[in-house]
Amino acid sequence: MSTWWCEHAALDGAVSNAVLVTVRDGRVDRIDVGVPAPAGASRLAGLTVPGFANAHSHAFHRALRSRVQAERGTFWAWRNVMYRAAERLDPDSYHRLARAVFAEMACAGMTAVGEFHYVHHRIDGTPYADPNAMGLALLSAADEAGLRITLLDTLYLHSGLDGDGHRAPEGVQRRFTDGTADAWRARVDDLVVNDRQLVGAAIHSVRAVDPDAMTGVADWARRNSAPIHAHVSEQRAENEHCRAAFGCTPTELLDECGVLDTNFTAVHATHLSASDIDRLGSCQCTVCMCPTTERDLGDGIGPTSELVAAGAALCLGSDSHAVIDQMEDARAVELDERLRTESRGIHRASDLLHMATLAGQRSLGWDDAGSITVGSRADLVSIDLNSVRTAGTPSGQSIEAAIFSSTSADIRSVVIDGEQIVVDGHHIRIDTASELAASIEELFA
Repeated sequence: MSTWWCEHAALDGAVSNAVLVTVRDGRVDRIDVGVPAPAGASRLAGLTVPGFANAHSHAFHRALRSRVQAERGTFWAWRNVMYRAAERLDPDSYHRLARAVFAEMACAGMTAVGEFHYVHHRIDGTPYADPNAMGLALLSAADEAGLRITLLDTLYLHSGLDGDGHRAPEGVQRRFTDGTADAWRARVDDLVVNDRQLVGAAIHSVRAVDPDAMTGVADWARRNSAPIHAHVSEQRAENEHCRAAFGCTPTELLDECGVLDTNFTAVHATHLSASDIDRLGSCQCTVCMCPTTERDLGDGIGPTSELVAAGAALCLGSDSHAVIDQMEDARAVELDERLRTESRGIHRASDLLHMATLAGQRSLGWDDAGSITVGSRADLVSIDLNSVRTAGTPSGQSIEAAIFSSTSADIRSVVIDGEQIVVDGHHIRIDTASELAASIEELFA
């Protein structure tokens, strides 16, 4: 048993002062409000919030940071650089890079990650001796960094769409494909995980998966009560190609294939029709916004207010890791909406915190995480309210300060499942900056 005394804590979207959280076996056992700090309790200064969930990650994309900023171009030019990085990965190098990336996430207050994993095989497309070697490298890396992980094992069968339908994988894309949905399912069924790991499913995109295979993935996810995610309408070209091939939008196609339900998360959903928004809302789907990546790639701004009004939940991901900072992604949802609508205060700070925590954890299948409540997983993230960014925060507005003023540099302590992983802003196990530098240098050597 351990006790954590929080100077301020976000409970049910509101702030309480002098909160004592008692933890037993990794879960919140008791909460007392308005009590002095008892002897022996660990003190958490500032505002303590539930653990953030990074609902959409491609760990190896972290190696691209700054390398893709030197020239003009589009998403498709960026993708070519990403493919060059994907060529160089093997299970050992991927483990080292992902371990450091996941440690960076922990330092940013993230307690769970959804790893949208599609680099499965050797460069020529042949499996490793263990066909799940790359996925196991990611699972092990998360364990070592202290994060829970949902491995969103991704089906990728085709290189893209044209007027005649799907094209065969080419070049580095051969690493991504299992060849058939049945082969994907057989490989995924062999994954064995622990109680801090989950296996979910992902459809890479309508560009990369045909309708029959989408239905197969949805059936697998439903039988296993697993989350299912997909990239949806990130680029206008994706919508155009889908209409040319199937006469409908990507969201409509996913719906026809039985993918949309309460366990489905659409990633990006930047360019949606009114019908798409209604479908995602009526099926009570989640939409994962990745604003720092979407603006980095020039994708556009998604219709977040319309999605919420339709009944969809929103969560957050750092995707390509142009930035790993959940507060930056959270406030970008509101600030981008202000630019799009020329109106302010559409998403309140408490709503944005909900997206970063409870909605994200649920998107990844962690229904017992994302809030500081009795019985929940004991994830506690403390944010400094006296840094140069947050100093002068008015009483009662610490959630606003955390969301709209703080950055990941203001994360001081992170507790995951009752275990402290970050102390004074530093990961206790991993020299994060040096390991990031070494693993990225190795990848591009």
